[in-house]
Amino acid sequence: MYAIIETGGKQIKVEEGQAIYIEKLDAEAGDSVTFDKVLFVGGSDVKVGSPLVEGATVTAKVEKQGRQKKITVFKFKAKKNYRKKQGHRQPYTKVVVDKINA
Repeated sequence: MYAIIETGGKQIKVEEGQAIYIEKLDAEAGDSVTFDKVLFVGGSDVKVGSPLVEGATVTAKVEKQGRQKKITVFKFKAKKNYRKKQGHRQPYTKVVVDKINA
């Protein structure tokens, strides 16, 4: 059984027991979170939402909070002596999907 949920402005396909990295949530490690924006539930019986599946939820446990590897943002304009270097590390939350309630 799998589901497609929406979190952090993105749609993610999840299965039970799967670990996923999503945009940062306001939760501590060990907390349980519930995703109620379920767009699709697949498996033996398919449920398609319009736009959401009524009564369907996905529960997950927060494993850790972290930050991704640093990327370099370099802005440059030719012949204008404009150069700007900046680094960025995007925060994330790692969650493990416990149950898909359809």
